[in-house]
Amino acid sequence: MTIIDRIHLRTRGFSALQYCHPLRYGWLALGGVVATGAAVWVVRTGVLDGTDRSLFRWFNSAPDGLYRPLWAMQLIGVLGAPLVVAVGAATARRYRLAAAMMLLPLVKLAVEFDILKQLVWHPRPGAAISGAVLRDVPLAGPAFPSGHAIILFGMATLLCPYLGIRWCSVVFGAVTAAVLVRVYLGAHTPLDVLGGAAAGLTVGAALNLVVGVPGTGAGAGSPIGHAETRPKTLPARGTRWHRAGESRKGRT
Repeated sequence: MTIIDRIHLRTRGFSALQYCHPLRYGWLALGGVVATGAAVWVVRTGVLDGTDRSLFRWFNSAPDGLYRPLWAMQLIGVLGAPLVVAVGAATARRYRLAAAMMLLPLVKLAVEFDILKQLVWHPRPGAAISGAVLRDVPLAGPAFPSGHAIILFGMATLLCPYLGIRWCSVVFGAVTAAVLVRVYLGAHTPLDVLGGAAAGLTVGAALNLVVGVPGTGAGAGSPIGHAETRPKTLPARGTRWHRAGESRKGRT
């Protein structure tokens, strides 16, 4: 069963979703801003350059035989990926999720190029780290933040309100692995993907707050949304429970 299947709500037999704008996403966005700012400060000051390069070499030195499957894996973070998910969400009648996914690439471009790349210049590993193995990635140019990380963590944050805890954990585990692939390929250092991940969480949380997410009513814990709720019909006062076909009057 795909993720789109998990968020699909069957129209027959289920009540309509109620959307809200939980304040927790405001706090998550604020925390993401703080984390992104901390990553910017660390990159600008260079206080962790040694650690960053050591971790880069560890990931980047993995066997070349992993190249083809890992290169394919990192494609889920391309700019058009949210649009594909938006089509699936619209098919599943999750129109607010579809709208947020369509907005994600636009917000990502603004945050990445108009804000973060203006605040800090961090060169690609191929231009800054001797001996870096480049696997079909650019040699030069700004590397911070990782655009793939912004897209991936933004999508994961947008999807989680529609998934159960287990599936949400699976999604975040998958996107974490995908952004580390960018380090293996030689496109970014760990600090680049860390900053991108924080920015992605910020963007996703802000979009959830603005667009709205499924509420916490009955069935909100279900992986596919609100489960059907059927209120119990209680007997009128003065009557007793009875079997089908029997009289509704109480026994004397």
